[in-house]
Amino acid sequence: MARPLTLDELRRYAIARSLFKPTTLPVAIRRLGFVQADPMRAPARAQDLILSHRVKGYRAGDLERRYPKLDVDEDCFVNYGFLPRETLALLHPRVPRQAWDASTRERAAELLAFVREHGPSHPKVVQAAFTHHGRAVSAWGSSLQATTHLLDDMHYRGLLRVQRREAGTRVFEAVEHPAQDDRVAAKRERAQGLLDRVVALYAPLPAASLAYLARLLAYGAPHLKTQVREALKLATSRYGHAQVQGQSWFWPADENPRSRRHSPDDQLRFLAPFDPVVWDRRRFELLWGWAYKFEAYVPAAKRTMGHYALPVLWGEKMLGWGNLRADGGRLRHELGFVASQPRGPAFKAALEQSVGECEVFLGLGGTV
Repeated sequence: MARPLTLDELRRYAIARSLFKPTTLPVAIRRLGFVQADPMRAPARAQDLILSHRVKGYRAGDLERRYPKLDVDEDCFVNYGFLPRETLALLHPRVPRQAWDASTRERAAELLAFVREHGPSHPKVVQAAFTHHGRAVSAWGSSLQATTHLLDDMHYRGLLRVQRREAGTRVFEAVEHPAQDDRVAAKRERAQGLLDRVVALYAPLPAASLAYLARLLAYGAPHLKTQVREALKLATSRYGHAQVQGQSWFWPADENPRSRRHSPDDQLRFLAPFDPVVWDRRRFELLWGWAYKFEAYVPAAKRTMGHYALPVLWGEKMLGWGNLRADGGRLRHELGFVASQPRGPAFKAALEQSVGECEVFLGLGGTV
């Protein structure tokens, strides 16, 4: 009988399996399976911060610059981000929960015909051709061009794909996803494949977090919601699992959280709020004993960590958080600690190395 799994082993396993040895950009994206995107740049976008720890020699903006030549797509999974193109067959054709009315279908057909005729199209070009569409209200309640809103919806529905970005703006091209086998068994297989990718990205996962992520899959695959729910019921027979301190945990069946190779290194890392290591706040608190808060949308007076605080991981210790910002060509950093700041030359050297690497990643010339 295997000895009981410990929380310390789960912690080391969670770090080691996600923060693998830096590799090439295509391999890193394929290995992760999904890179969550976020438009905020503090000091860089989340996707760049995530990849900086996993891609050798990565520089902020490399994903956007190289995207047109990568076998990768911007699309919806549990959140919005970047996916290996092979995963699209599990998500498309996507069937949204709400069907278009006749008027919207007609306008979408006009836009699609325009993009097919003109090739990759910037939203401003499309808007100029369809000013008669007027304005619409976004999901966030703001007013925007109806054409922009419809382009987003067409992208979600799989009629368009992001061909590239120009200064951060998505340039769309027409796309057709192959038809899928609609038999029950085939839909179950696709749903299971999606849940497998969730587990592969975020493991080890507490049972409650796995259930939450299964619900989030309704964003990327609303048409497979029932099948994902069925796949979740098979978790104990499909994934490795164990009870640790009263919690059920899950991970890919072919991995061993007890392996001695899951040993932490001595690097200090500033992790993005959406990095796979820290994304699941429930797991974060179970593994490190304190609650990390993403406060970008919290009024400044009520923030306790900062606008875009980055969790600070040193070895296997989550020491606290850091706020980094580029200012006049220099990188400024402010740190907060859960307990006291570590003393001694080892921490100082690790911090200096991490800040220096971040400086290179951002293309800056000095630190403060």
